[in-house]
Amino acid sequence: MKKRILNSVVVLAVAMGASAFVDVVTKEVNVKQSQVHWKGYKVTGSHYGTIDLKSGFLEFQADVLTGGEFIVDMNSINTTDLSGEYKDQLDGHLKSDDFFGVEKYPTATLKITKVTASGKNSYDATGDLTIKGKTLPVDFEISVYGSKATANLKIDRSKYNIRYGSGSFFDNLGDKTIYDEFDLNVDLVF
Repeated sequence: MKKRILNSVVVLAVAMGASAFVDVVTKEVNVKQSQVHWKGYKVTGSHYGTIDLKSGFLEFQADVLTGGEFIVDMNSINTTDLSGEYKDQLDGHLKSDDFFGVEKYPTATLKITKVTASGKNSYDATGDLTIKGKTLPVDFEISVYGSKATANLKIDRSKYNIRYGSGSFFDNLGDKTIYDEFDLNVDLVF
């Protein structure tokens, strides 16, 4: 009897130890094929566009997402719903200190710190998002299918001291009010 218990304990210890050594696989994101779309809202409508990833990777353990990290090139802010002079003005304003201050803060980062499976190929994730030198946690959903992943994030810009046109900080803005939250829709290829 003692021998059987001892054998069971040894088998259990080996199994637990082996599971702890499952390799973490890092998959680099193809930044040329991946896309990040943004959309910002104001009282009178919205504007949208793209922004480029500078680099990124996702981490997997036994084909289960466990983490990742991304660097965004803030100089690549590109408005796609406007053209000509209006597009150039908005792109310039978004890059200015009123918004993202890209001269001083040329990149933003997202480091995934927690991942929990929420369904087949779906995960609830938490990450540390750094914009304009300020790092705060953000929760989002991410889905992984083969060598592709999609995620949708809602970001409150006011938490990163981006207050231009914010009704949360300024009175009597009327139809010039820009809402604090903006959306990021991410399509990754790795």
